[in-house]
Amino acid sequence: MNQRALLEVIALGPEDAVAAQAGGADRLELVADMAADGLTPSRTTFAAIRAAVDIPLRVMLRAADGFAAGDVDALCAQAMALRAEGAEEFVLGFLTPDGRPDLAAVRALAGAIDGCRWTFHRAVDRAADRDALRRELAGLAGPSGLDTYLTAGAAEGVGAGLATLIAEQARTAADDPGYAPRILVGGGLRLGHLSELRAAGLDAFHIGGAARPGGWSGPVDAGAVREWRAALDAPVASPV
Repeated sequence: MNQRALLEVIALGPEDAVAAQAGGADRLELVADMAADGLTPSRTTFAAIRAAVDIPLRVMLRAADGFAAGDVDALCAQAMALRAEGAEEFVLGFLTPDGRPDLAAVRALAGAIDGCRWTFHRAVDRAADRDALRRELAGLAGPSGLDTYLTAGAAEGVGAGLATLIAEQARTAADDPGYAPRILVGGGLRLGHLSELRAAGLDAFHIGGAARPGGWSGPVDAGAVREWRAALDAPVASPV
């Protein structure tokens, strides 16, 4: 018996959110400004999306393109304002210039959202040593803390990172230190990748542009999301 795979879709506003939920999304990642690869949405945008749908929302905490934290105090203030508006789940992740996790920034944000579940985003794919990053962040992991890594397995995207994703899923299954958080596969993910990933036990997937046939200038299309939902609901092939 297969557990239903999680499908997370990027939403920029209420229209996206409604379409994603109609198509079968389980959760939304809320961001602003995809030209900068996704920044923190406004409190007003969060409130409008929260009012429009009833599925879980993970809110990006990021001030600028790239993986530097920037003004951490300002990000913490935004996080607390979003919590006051009702946000319960978040997305964050920062690196130092040498590619190590920015522990000071991550811990500050984790403190501001203490008690909330959160994803460490694709900064892990730019880390100098992704295994070391996981071990350094292991103390923040838990059911009311860091519970997910959004990763393509490689900076170039899922096509280049398949072997890494499968190897890391095996370490998660083996309860290796630092590998307790769930792997959420995203970043150049295509429908053609799903069979191999699901056969390896991966069960959480994240799409952005794939949900928008018209590109980022157009809205999420419920039909496109529905295609992914159907693919994820299909039986998983047994590994050879």
